[in-house]
Amino acid sequence: MAFGSGNTPMNWVCLHLLLPLVCSVSSVLCGTLVKSIPGFDGDLPFKLYTGYVSVGGSEMFYYFIESEGNPKEDPLLLWYSGGPGCSVLSGIIYENGPLVFNYTGYEGGLPSTYYYPYSWTKTASVLFVDAPVGTGFSYATSADEYPSSDLKAAAQVTGFLRKWMEEHPEFLKLQLFIGGDSYAGLTATMVVKYVVDDNDAGVLPRLNLKGYVLGCPLTDQALNANSKYVFSHRMGLISDELYQAAKESCNSSFYEVTTSEPECYENTQLIAKQLKDINKLCILEPKCTWASPGQDEETARRFLYENPGEFIRSLPKDPEYYCRNFGYMLAYVWANDGSVQKALNVREGTVLDWKRCNKSLSYTKNVDSVIDIHKYLSTKGLQALIFAGDHDLTVPNTGTEKWIRDLDLPVVNDWRPWLVDGQIAGYTVKYSSNGHRLTYATVKGAGHSAPEYKRRECYLMFDRFIHYYPI
Repeated sequence: MAFGSGNTPMNWVCLHLLLPLVCSVSSVLCGTLVKSIPGFDGDLPFKLYTGYVSVGGSEMFYYFIESEGNPKEDPLLLWYSGGPGCSVLSGIIYENGPLVFNYTGYEGGLPSTYYYPYSWTKTASVLFVDAPVGTGFSYATSADEYPSSDLKAAAQVTGFLRKWMEEHPEFLKLQLFIGGDSYAGLTATMVVKYVVDDNDAGVLPRLNLKGYVLGCPLTDQALNANSKYVFSHRMGLISDELYQAAKESCNSSFYEVTTSEPECYENTQLIAKQLKDINKLCILEPKCTWASPGQDEETARRFLYENPGEFIRSLPKDPEYYCRNFGYMLAYVWANDGSVQKALNVREGTVLDWKRCNKSLSYTKNVDSVIDIHKYLSTKGLQALIFAGDHDLTVPNTGTEKWIRDLDLPVVNDWRPWLVDGQIAGYTVKYSSNGHRLTYATVKGAGHSAPEYKRRECYLMFDRFIHYYPI
């Protein structure tokens, strides 16, 4: 797979927002300041700016939250979600942002939100972007712009970042980190490469890239598929006998098994049957089902609009039967509310139906692996944090650990527990070679993606890493 040159086209069309500019006192940042949002009691206790950046014929929507620590010196993190097609608002609300829905007290109507103190924005300024185009509130000016791919998405995010930095040059001096989770593990890795190549080629302005942060990252399609079988066996979800039979008949390769391999196909089908009712996002949690067979999140969201009372009655009273999907539904109600969109400065009529994850996105998966890019980046003296939930069956930690080992980097701090409040929060190992430092960490008890399950622990992990403290 050829990834092309790292140079990013510079002919992005400049967007002039027809909105009042408000400047922050703590920095010279100018943009559209969001002081309050519907459902939140009082003014926001952090500085949130929203806006668009034109990248070709696409209008990329972003949320910029200034660091609540020292915004003049704290690092800047670019972050977007996976899917592909999942809105970064989902990350802000459920994973690493300063807002949370009060779904336990939901009684219908517009959901309320409250401030969450263990946000990554406590220790870094975070530029959240809805990417690729067609995700969240990002939209295209013509239908031809909507089809996307791994390669196009990576180039688009790179173009967005460079354009935003050009429009906000005061951030050029800050340390820059690039991050994403889940499927964004593929494209965010490519974005890092593009920025590195631009810097090496002397493209101006030079971005002060220091490293990258990847959570539960998809890195290699075949490796990830194979790792699901290894993980399932290690976790006791499939028997020793069935695993060994599948391993031998499939020659340890479970990726794209077809009926032309009858014994292998039969064994993998038996394994699929064993795992059918397991929640792949977190094997510890129940697999959520809807009232109607085959009902998906979109259908459930429409049902919620029409029958809010049924949703309230369906909320589990016993935490043991908690279903994470109940909380997801509130995002649809909140983000599709006209008053919310007005407060966020979303352009009227551009996105008629906000989706947490746009499954109808026209998207071509044309990059199978970025392991070679990770090998290339390991020669560039960057700081990298790769983390994984140890109960994630979507992108299992077994696969992540394998491709990291395959980089063949020297271990400088061997496998050990890392602690929060004196308790083991996971395990970590650190690699280093020629100035490149890669820290890998598991998050104990977490699923996919880890911050959604262990939000405070992941904040403390990020805080230590971003300020160069041992995890």
